[in-house]
Amino acid sequence: MNVPEYPETRFRYNFERVSFEPFFMSLTVSQLLDDAHRRLQAVSDSARLDSELLLARVLQRSRTWLHTWPEKPMTPAQQQAFATLLQRRLQGEPVAHILGEQDFWSLSLQISAATLIPRPDTERLVELALERIPPQANWSIADLGTGSGAIALALASECPAAQVLATDRDAAALAVAQHNAERLGLTNVRFVLADWLAALAPDSRFDLIASNPPYVCEADPHLAQGDVRFEPHHALAAGADGLAAIRTLVTQAPGHIRPGGWLLLEHGYDQGEAVRHLLHDAGFTEVADFIDYGGNPRVAVGRLPPG
Repeated sequence: MNVPEYPETRFRYNFERVSFEPFFMSLTVSQLLDDAHRRLQAVSDSARLDSELLLARVLQRSRTWLHTWPEKPMTPAQQQAFATLLQRRLQGEPVAHILGEQDFWSLSLQISAATLIPRPDTERLVELALERIPPQANWSIADLGTGSGAIALALASECPAAQVLATDRDAAALAVAQHNAERLGLTNVRFVLADWLAALAPDSRFDLIASNPPYVCEADPHLAQGDVRFEPHHALAAGADGLAAIRTLVTQAPGHIRPGGWLLLEHGYDQGEAVRHLLHDAGFTEVADFIDYGGNPRVAVGRLPPG
């Protein structure tokens, strides 16, 4: 078919150059998504989802809207904006950093380069904590190394009668967590700049302490690959065997947990046995390990003897 030439109105989407070249038509939603999906498969295990999230941000629409209007033509400005975001993702930058937010539990959390990106498997820790907190209990809860505030804010939202303390040693991360609490209207959380429990009063006691500490070995080659390259190293790595932070927590926690109280720790898929031994050696009872949504050991739990 012969198509009349109108150079001033013809555009072509060029992902590699992040620019436009003369062509005969603009691309539709489905065409943009299909091409982006194909390109992102080399760098992402969730290429289709990534594509949809980025285009939804450009258009200020929901992903449902994208599915409803697949043949909607995109303007040159929209295509250029999408190309810019896509190029960042192709270079390995996480979608959560590009968008500045990440969903966790029932919450939408703002994140930054100072915070770890909340993972779905950490929601398993929240579930296990909620199973141990009685309904309407005014428990005192601590989330150590809170980062974006994911664990603390999820528990605070589900347990309005509880008082939640969130600590982090990084002031920038703590500011993000505090901002998230304000955005979500959660007033039963307070924030303390502290390296685990070190800055707390010696008589501080909690009914439950939870933490997703760093637990990756310093020499793990994955730290130099993929999305984690963009996340704070200190929030990921913890010594030669990845257990340095967990050892500190297990050592400090008994002095700050009430009799009968709980300690919940996220850990690496191959660290369950080692963490259980640490909990037993520190005097915890009812020690158990629970799997994540992928079937891997992920959360160790221990309880101080009552009374």
